[in-house]
Amino acid sequence: MGILANTVSFRQYQVLGDPPAGDPGEWAGPLLAKNAFVPIDSGSEEISSGWVCLDDPQNGSFAERRDFFRPPSLAFTLRRDQRRVPAALLRRHLQKAEEEFLAAHPGLHRVPKDKREELRDTVKGALLARTLPTPSFFDAVWDLERGLLTFTGTSPNIAEIFEGLFRQTFEGLRLVVLHPFARARALLPAKLQPLLEEQNRAATDAVLEQIQENTWLGADFLHWLLAHSVAGRNSFRVRRAGPALMDEAFVAFLDNRLVLAAGPQRVTVAGPQDHYSEARIALDAGKEIAEAGIFMEKGEDAWKTTLKAETFLFGSFKAPGVKPEKDGITDEKSEREAIFYERMHVLAEGLQLFDSLLLAFLEERLAADWPKRREQLQRLLGFEEQ
Repeated sequence: MGILANTVSFRQYQVLGDPPAGDPGEWAGPLLAKNAFVPIDSGSEEISSGWVCLDDPQNGSFAERRDFFRPPSLAFTLRRDQRRVPAALLRRHLQKAEEEFLAAHPGLHRVPKDKREELRDTVKGALLARTLPTPSFFDAVWDLERGLLTFTGTSPNIAEIFEGLFRQTFEGLRLVVLHPFARARALLPAKLQPLLEEQNRAATDAVLEQIQENTWLGADFLHWLLAHSVAGRNSFRVRRAGPALMDEAFVAFLDNRLVLAAGPQRVTVAGPQDHYSEARIALDAGKEIAEAGIFMEKGEDAWKTTLKAETFLFGSFKAPGVKPEKDGITDEKSEREAIFYERMHVLAEGLQLFDSLLLAFLEERLAADWPKRREQLQRLLGFEEQ
């Protein structure tokens, strides 16, 4: 689902480097158009990837600034069309082509290896030409003021394609995925940064190493939130700037799906929780929470997401609904823009609550009395420190 859907999965990046000077409505359009999606409907190409407009996947011209510039953000979509030939179909047609080749060359008992590869390429090309490409769309919203980019492609393969095309489009800029440790760095005030760095188990700032060596952060965060949920201590305060008022109260707790892991072994606990008893038993046996549903509520509005502890990838992030208001006067493009801004508002508010929750955890986790506090959390969960 796209960024404008009420439920969407996404990852976030920090954009490092200085964007071109001047009006983004002037410099961004030509750069996006230069790397726009090229249709392959009438050819036999297997894959094509490029940018299209967020509101119109057929439009890669970026001729009008309002198609891509929604101050303070640039909004665009990665379109990727791919033809796929079923393996069984390819084998059947290749077998027929090989039989025809051997019939035309009675002195041969089998098709030579190089000829078989040639036949395979020819057969595959012919089948691709008869197959319509399947399109996929992944939205990106780049907040220029905060240097923060939200992208709805969550698979590693699509993320790699997006990152490469972004670097090609915006030379001199690079994307760094906002993994748990990077998000913690962005949240903490300067006085707590040294305490966080003391807990950094990675030797370099390489993203993969930061993720793999600092899995403790996501695991401890969800463990902490589970203890609060079990004890009914679900009330928190807004601690980050954003749409919600500072110090405004909100409720947060682990929802009805948890994935617990110990090495390759995984256990999923789903459905209504009776004091999270199954999860607590798994934790007592040495497992960690690898993934969990988080529910957040402020006033009449609610947000819900499935958070991956290792990467902080937000799955099925459900925010308050946004509905278009048709007055018969406003043109369609203006209505779409209004929906975009409303959608960005509710997403930003949900992430503001999440960051406030994470900040509350980090302040406890980095405090000098954390060992004592951890023992208290263990008792809340009903078992003693191992």
